[in-house]
Parts: sequence; C-alpha cells; structure tokens
Amino acid sequence: MQRRKFINNSLLTTAAVVGFPSIVPASVFGKNAPSNKINIGQIGCGRIARDHDIRDTIRFDQARVVGVCDVDSNRAADAKILVDKYYKEKTGKNKYMNTKVYDDYREMLLNKDIDAVMISTPDHWHSQPAMEAALAGKDIYLQKPTSLTVREGQQLRAAIQKTGAILQVGTQQRAMPQFRIAAELVRNGRIGKLHTVKIGLPGDPAGPEATPMPVPSNLNFDMWLGSTPEVPYTEIGVHPQKGYSRPGWLRSRSYGAGMITGWGQHHYDSAAWGMDTEHTGPISVEALAEFPKAGLWNVHGDFFVKHEYEKGITVYTSGGYTNGIKYIGEDGWIFVSRGAYTASASDPVDKEKSSQALNASDPKILESVIGANETHLYKIDDQHGNWLDCIKTRKEPISSIEKGHKACVTCLISDIAMQFDRKLEWDNEKEMFVNDDEANALLSRKQRAPYGTNYVNV
Repeated sequence: MQRRKFINNSLLTTAAVVGFPSIVPASVFGKNAPSNKINIGQIGCGRIARDHDIRDTIRFDQARVVGVCDVDSNRAADAKILVDKYYKEKTGKNKYMNTKVYDDYREMLLNKDIDAVMISTPDHWHSQPAMEAALAGKDIYLQKPTSLTVREGQQLRAAIQKTGAILQVGTQQRAMPQFRIAAELVRNGRIGKLHTVKIGLPGDPAGPEATPMPVPSNLNFDMWLGSTPEVPYTEIGVHPQKGYSRPGWLRSRSYGAGMITGWGQHHYDSAAWGMDTEHTGPISVEALAEFPKAGLWNVHGDFFVKHEYEKGITVYTSGGYTNGIKYIGEDGWIFVSRGAYTASASDPVDKEKSSQALNASDPKILESVIGANETHLYKIDDQHGNWLDCIKTRKEPISSIEKGHKACVTCLISDIAMQFDRKLEWDNEKEMFVNDDEANALLSRKQRAPYGTNYVNV
C-alpha cells in the first residue's frame, strides 16, 4: 500500500523520476528533430502487443522500445526477451538494449525519458492508463475499443483535449488501402446517393462453467481486475498461462462487450469514413441479440443491430452478413473487407469467406479515378508509422481521439440496445439517449476504487 501511495503521489506531483541515464528523451532536443529516436514504453504484453503493436512499431528506425509493463510477470519477461532479441539481431550487439521491465504502468509513466506509450491491455484497462499517460506528458497508441463505457470515453477525450497529446486509436483498417478507396468512391458519388450500409460482424460462442482457481503467483489479479467487480480467478476468464492464444476476458461483459466492440469499432470507424459521419453518429439504435444462458462467458452471440442516421442512411449489422462493409447506393454497391489479413494468428476470421478485399456491383466503379477537385481522404501506409510521424510533427493522426470515441460510442450504444426490446433515440451532441433514464444508466459503470477513470484528475 505504501508503494502504491508513492506511485500515485509521484504521478501527480512529477517529483519522482525513474530514468534510463543512457537514453536521451526526444524532448531534450525537441520532438521535431529528425534525428531523434522516440522512446516508447509498452503497456500490456499479451497477444496483440506481441503480434501487432510491438512488431509493427519496433521496425521503424525512429522508434525505440525501451520498456515493457504487464501485471503478469511472465508476460513482461517474455516481452523483454522479444524486444532485446530484436535489437540484438538488428544491431549485432548483444547488449544494445536492456529493456526495462515494470509491473505497474504508473512507474513507467514517471520515467521522463519515455516519450510515448502503447497500450495493448484488456478493454477495461484502456481509458485510465491513456488518460494518465496524457497527463504525464506521453503520446499514446491505444488499442480499440477506446473505452469500456461512453462516460470513460468522454473523460479520455477531455484529457487528450486538455494536454494536446497525440493519441492514435488502433483502428488499422484506415491504413489498408481498400478501405480508403471504398470510402473515397462512396463519398464522391460513384454509387449514387448512399442509403444503406450492411456490416458483417460475427458474435462470440458461449463457454463452459469455470471453477474458481488459485491466483498464479506471477499475476497481480487485483490490478488486472482494476475498476471491475472483484470475482474469483479462473484462467479462461483472464488469459492463458501458457501461450498467447485468444484470451477468455474478450467474452466477459465485466471487461468488454464482445465482438460488437472488439471488431465493431474497426467496422463502424471504416463505415463512418465512407458515410462522412466520423464526427457524429446515429440518431437511433435498435437491436436483437442472443446471450448465453449458462457458462462463464456472457457476451452476445448471434445479433442484429439497426442504426438510423440524419443523412437518410440506415446501417444494419449482423453475423449473417459477410465480414466487412457493403455500401449500397442508388446506382450500385461497393463491398470492402480486410481480405486475408489478420492482426494475430488467433483472430476468429473465416479466411475463405473473407479473401476478397474489394468488390463492386460493376467493376468499372473500382476503376474510377478520383479527380483533383474531388474529396481525397487522409492517406497513410501504416497505422503505427503515422502515429510516430505525428508525434514529431504534432499533426492530428488518422485515427484521432474524436473519431475513435465516436466509433466506440456507436458500438457501446449498440450493446446497450441489445438489453432492451425497443428502439432507442440517441442525441449525438449530448451523447445520451433521449428521454430514457433506464438506457442512460448504462452509459457508465460503478468503478471499484482505487481504480477507474473517475479517480483521475483532469
């Protein structure tokens, strides 16, 4: 407890510094200096961190991963081995990097030599460390979903707006050319007036019953739970103790909402790009969903969601559609998906059904050239690379906090609509349901002290 108080007090006063004497932070010479390395700390060292965030950032010469943190000491140790081995093989020097290991991300945030952090934690541990990182002067790469609740997202947005931190949301479909091409074609009228969007998104299966187990000595389970209710430990409710396959927490409502937020933020973000609704959202939502009647896992299974937009566009989302986004206009349609791409080896994607990345009702639509005076969208080659570039230029990244928040809100109100047998009206300006106290009560959750965004002073 004394150690926790020390960390909390130090983070607020910035009186304590844990440093790397041999590493010079970018801030010493100014973050715009082209020769600077951006010193990065990795928070959360599980599947997505190893297969995606660390891998796709460390390869950039301007980036230098100098610290790793996880509440599971085995995973933190594995991440250190991964990073140290990469730099050894790249430089030919055995001790080029001695990556520092942390068991509490707040200690990492005290290190003034670290310029930025990547947050690849479970969904319930996204907004709080991102807020605290911004307040500690760090730039942030944040895995989606942006927040566990709408209220958390609002608090995170306020912290980013106050500090000016560069925050990139990990909606990497924006770096895949087919999604930009599809959005540009739609926004430039190549399928006529857009009226319908169909999004294919699978549900999650039910799981078995799980008997409480002793907490492994390598896991700080209390901190892993964070702001969520205290429950007995079960391995399938957290993550595998051996290997890095798909973790069980993804299927628990305590820690997220299932696929509607897990992949939903990707697809709703991409769809908003094409609909030109990135800074707004639907005006109504209604949904049907099946939920497990037994077992530890309790997020939605098969589902159907309908959103209505002010522009006269209706969006339907269901596992019954092919995974991807189909824009339907008065003069034709365009379908876009990831194709065979996966972020990690255990992504639940049917590659046979998802191999086609871009298609249209008429092949000539896809051959259309966007003219100089037409709408051209933000173009990047890599999501992590764009974040690194924006850290130096201080320009807004492609997946900014506002865009990420609005896409996440669409996911979260869809999950809320699954709890009610009625249509819910949504006010985009106030970010609340219209005249519906029962639904509005689900825009936030009670947070278990001392964890949670409510305990972060912005």
